[in-house]
Amino acid sequence: MTDAHTAGPFIAAIDQGTTSSRCIVFDRDGRIVSVDQKEHEQIFPKPGWVEHNANEIWTNVQEVDAGAIKKAGVTRGDIKALGITNQRATTLLWDKNTVEPVHNAIVWQDTR
Repeated sequence: MTDAHTAGPFIAAIDQGTTSSRCIVFDRDGRIVSVDQKEHEQIFPKPGWVEHNANEIWTNVQEVDAGAIKKAGVTRGDIKALGITNQRATTLLWDKNTVEPVHNAIVWQDTR
């Protein structure tokens, strides 16, 4: 929660990683104000194959974003900048008409 030692504007950082999604809210001095994190399922359809459910990841990112902001005691309007990092080499194909994933994401660790 914010207090007399925590001042805005605030920055949020989203880390969408291999095993979880996390959002951290920082104050103007770079101090951590709040953190929210949620793990997602690791899918192993065959030996050496690693997949993630893209819809689960998207939902988790939205939830940790809202959770970190709520824990910080601030509003979305108080967040003036956003940094995002992700898995980079993980691959996902979206249907341009439905905006839904065609299949699970193929994770960077996958050996196929």
